[in-house]
Amino acid sequence: MRRRDFFSTAGLGPYSLAVFADQLPPARPRDWKTIAPPRTGMARAEPNMGLVEIETEVFIAGGGLAGVCAALAAARHGAKVVLVQDRSRLGGNSSSEVKMHVVGSSCHKGRLGWREAGLIEEFRLDDAVANPHRRFELWDLLLYDKVASEPNLTLLLETILYAAHKTGDRIDYVMARCDKSEMIYRVKAQIYCDSTGDSRLGLETGAEMRTGREGRAEFNESLAPEKPEETTLGSSILFTARDYGRPTPFTPPSWARNVTQETLRMRKIKSWEYGYWWIEWGGDRNLIRDNEEVRFELLAITMGIWNYIKNSGDHPSSANWGLEWVGMMPGKRGSRRMAGDVIVTQKDLLEGNWEDAVAIGGWPMDDHPAAGFDRSDLPPNTVLRPPEVFNLPLRALYSKNVSNLMMAGRNISCSHVAFTSTRVMGTCATVGQAVGTAAALCVEHGVTPRQLHQRKTLLSHLQHTLLRDDQTIYGMQNADPKDLARFAKVSASGQMDDAPAANLTNGWVRNIPGRQIHYWASRMDGDGAWIELSWDSPRRIREVRITFDTGFQRELTLSAQDSVNEGMIRAAQPETVRDYEVQVRKRGESGWTSVAAIKGNHQRLRRHRFEPAEAEAVRLRITATNGIQFARVFELRCYA
Repeated sequence: MRRRDFFSTAGLGPYSLAVFADQLPPARPRDWKTIAPPRTGMARAEPNMGLVEIETEVFIAGGGLAGVCAALAAARHGAKVVLVQDRSRLGGNSSSEVKMHVVGSSCHKGRLGWREAGLIEEFRLDDAVANPHRRFELWDLLLYDKVASEPNLTLLLETILYAAHKTGDRIDYVMARCDKSEMIYRVKAQIYCDSTGDSRLGLETGAEMRTGREGRAEFNESLAPEKPEETTLGSSILFTARDYGRPTPFTPPSWARNVTQETLRMRKIKSWEYGYWWIEWGGDRNLIRDNEEVRFELLAITMGIWNYIKNSGDHPSSANWGLEWVGMMPGKRGSRRMAGDVIVTQKDLLEGNWEDAVAIGGWPMDDHPAAGFDRSDLPPNTVLRPPEVFNLPLRALYSKNVSNLMMAGRNISCSHVAFTSTRVMGTCATVGQAVGTAAALCVEHGVTPRQLHQRKTLLSHLQHTLLRDDQTIYGMQNADPKDLARFAKVSASGQMDDAPAANLTNGWVRNIPGRQIHYWASRMDGDGAWIELSWDSPRRIREVRITFDTGFQRELTLSAQDSVNEGMIRAAQPETVRDYEVQVRKRGESGWTSVAAIKGNHQRLRRHRFEPAEAEAVRLRITATNGIQFARVFELRCYA
């Protein structure tokens, strides 16, 4: 019985049903305890709402990309997870409600080769194949499918967290509500994660937080203002437009801003199919409490800009263009940031070296005037790009004073200057994967996130688990003692001079742009190509993980902006192996046994589990790619 069936059982009202965990099927491991009228605490003021009590292991508030990646990572590592999202769809600013393209370490095309790996790469590759026509609604559906298809994960949409109860420094339970279904949820978990962006869970639990811009002296940051300011980055509203092939007039509403050439002298209009990130306002307001004022002003600016494009005479080629969508939900950049055991600063992004590194970033430190569009005399942003991608530490991803609370997204423990880089969604996704994986390990070992850092064996286990799942940690290579491939001899049907077979087990799973190639490559002949691992004595193997090439040298993101799409391939990436077979040569046998045969692959990381085999060798046989004439593989791992 799926959850939707559970609540729609014919003839049963919200107060007449008592359901206990042992009545639910084990395939959907949720501990829904009771449905009853509210009786205690804050819920008592809602006499017409049903109360649902849930016991889980990991609770995550916020379903943007950070929350989605955290939830999936935790669930895929065996934890029971509840994810609540206050909107009708997942993805946050990347969803069809805002339509912001996901950017991160590759800086659009400014640092090509450093696209994030892991879960966000899985999403991008699936989207490129299933959504070549670039519809954001299909991105919504993709994320929903990922979450809804995960058996360890319970998703509650249009549900907002509003309260929490603590004993000492530990959260006991949280309260969330869904007015659409007239339900209040009381959720008890072991580890809680705040991915709300605005740190609502942190607020309700009394977590230590920061707002505004620190003064220059506090962290010795050259990009910080001389004195502290209670301001941040503003919010934005995007729009999309298209050429309808006939004149499409526009009459602005009476409240539209008056936009002129002078207004736009620092903000250039080159195309108008996909709005402008610099339609930004509200950084000098309270972006939470003043949300309605921010929405109104952003819409007024947007209407004024479209009126200028259509009716000023400066852009006559816009005559046949008409609006097709205008965002009604401000895409938020900044608000509260939670404090962890460390605070990441400008210096850390430029030269930091964290022993507890778990995720990468790389977007420039990208600060904006607090007044946004109202400061037409200032450039819309100032940028300082770190020389390399940088790592983010686990200690910035859990609360300093609430022992079982973690955070993922734009609210991690950073100074304002560092936040201007770490806030972007590609980075938030990698942070989410790190937090979800860490949360699952905390549950498994019965430790807090701080204890996970303090116990160096567990910290190493976390880092190597992330590497195994294709998370990039800059400068860290595979040294997983459980990976039997590391102790194997490698042979192949052929190899390129700069991409030898030995690369398969060198511990690196991506090229270093402009410097090093870390895949094995071989030209495909009539029979394809193969690469093989063999051992002096048989090894018991039941899982093989393969990392293919998916063209990190190109940008890949869903965008409505034509210039961003230039050079992208909205299909399976041509470098990626399409058809392959995993074979095992068992103890005492001369032939090969097929344990996996795949047609039509487009993913970078593939996992294959099979009945345990006493294997003398494992072979990957490749018969087709998605375009190029070379087989390319970064890594082959084998596990018992």
